[in-house]
Amino acid sequence: QVQLVESGGGLVQAGGSLRLSCAASGIIVSPNTMGWYRQAQGKQRELVAGITSGGSTNYADSVKGRFTISRVAAKRTAYLQMNSLKPEDTAVYYCNVHAGTWYDYWGQGTQVTVSS
Repeated sequence: QVQLVESGGGLVQAGGSLRLSCAASGIIVSPNTMGWYRQAQGKQRELVAGITSGGSTNYADSVKGRFTISRVAAKRTAYLQMNSLKPEDTAVYYCNVHAGTWYDYWGQGTQVTVSS
């Protein structure tokens, strides 16, 4: 069993910054990919950023240049540094870890609200 616990969400003004954290516990297989997804009200969940065990990253076009994903293996933690936040970044942000179709876990989500 794997547990992912997100933290760091909150309310911020447009142009501000937040740093999300995702702490993993339980049986962690390697290699794996950790990612951040978000779901705005009335919209489908979408990938924001992902990072592999080897450190390769990918980002949604809408956040490139503003968000940075990172991970610290020893801490089993992934981070999402979000700068220059926009109202359209408002969503519930979810952490995910996966390694093939049989190993796929989600956190409970953390709310990020950006006011204009």
